[in-house]
Amino acid sequence: MKKLKKKGFTLVEIMIVVAIIGLLAAIAIPNFVRARTTAQTNSCIANLKQLEGAVQVWAIETGAGDTDASVLSDLTPYVRRWPSCGTSAYAAPTSASQTPTCPLANTDHVL
Repeated sequence: MKKLKKKGFTLVEIMIVVAIIGLLAAIAIPNFVRARTTAQTNSCIANLKQLEGAVQVWAIETGAGDTDASVLSDLTPYVRRWPSCGTSAYAAPTSASQTPTCPLANTDHVL
């Protein structure tokens, strides 16, 4: 008599594979979220530095003092595309001495 051998995985083998995948996902997902948050923070800080540089260049080229007022239309030649943090656009600094701030209220994105 020939013995038929069934091919395939047992339930225990499948459960072990699922447990390993779950463990790897539990490790990877929080690291991904943390990396994404750090990248967004660094992007916002880089945008703030670019805006501050644009204000300083505007002040040098126009001879404006620290208290002279600037408006958005004065700064647009110095910024190719106005940046945003998330979905909120940055407000134009009102003077050369004012540092730009993140438009999101609950963040610590500062220069």
